[in-house]
Amino acid sequence: MTERTAFYAGSFDPPTNGHLDVLKASLAIADTIYVGIGRQASKTPLFSFEERVELIGNSCRDELGEDAARIKVVSFGGLLVDAARSYGATIMIRGLRDGTDLDYEMQMAGMNETMAPDLQTVFLPASPSVRTITTTLVRQIASMGGDISPFVPPSVVGPLKAKFKA
Repeated sequence: MTERTAFYAGSFDPPTNGHLDVLKASLAIADTIYVGIGRQASKTPLFSFEERVELIGNSCRDELGEDAARIKVVSFGGLLVDAARSYGATIMIRGLRDGTDLDYEMQMAGMNETMAPDLQTVFLPASPSVRTITTTLVRQIASMGGDISPFVPPSVVGPLKAKFKA
C-alpha cells in the first residue's frame, strides 16, 4: 500500500487544543502529517517559528504518544498547494469549527483544486469541546491574565503565560 502523506497548514500561534484535535483525527487518514507553519510578511507572530515547532512537538509527544513520530513540523511561504506538493502530500487537511469556516474553506478548496487537481482537500470537523477555540481568543485571554488551560495543551500554558508577563 502506498504511504498517505497529508499537509496541515496554519499559524499555530499558539497551538491549541483545536489544532491537536484535528491532528488526532488526521492520524486516522494519513501515515505522515506535515504541520506547515505559514510565514506571512504582513503578520508578526507571538511565538517564533522555532518556539512553535517546540510547542507543537511537545504537545504531540504528550498527547499522542508514539504517533507523534508521524508528525513533522515545517515552515512554508507562498501557496499551500506548492508547499504540500514539495513534501509529497496528496492530502491537505483543513479543520472546520462552524459554517463560517466551511464557506471560506470551500472557496479555498475550489481554488486549490483548480491549481492542483492531484491534491485532495479533506475537511475534519472539530470535536464539540474545541469548536469555540481560536488562536486570537486564546491570545486575548492570555494577555488579560485569564485561565487559558482549557484551550491549549498543558505544555503550551507556561510559555503562553510567559509571553504576557510584565
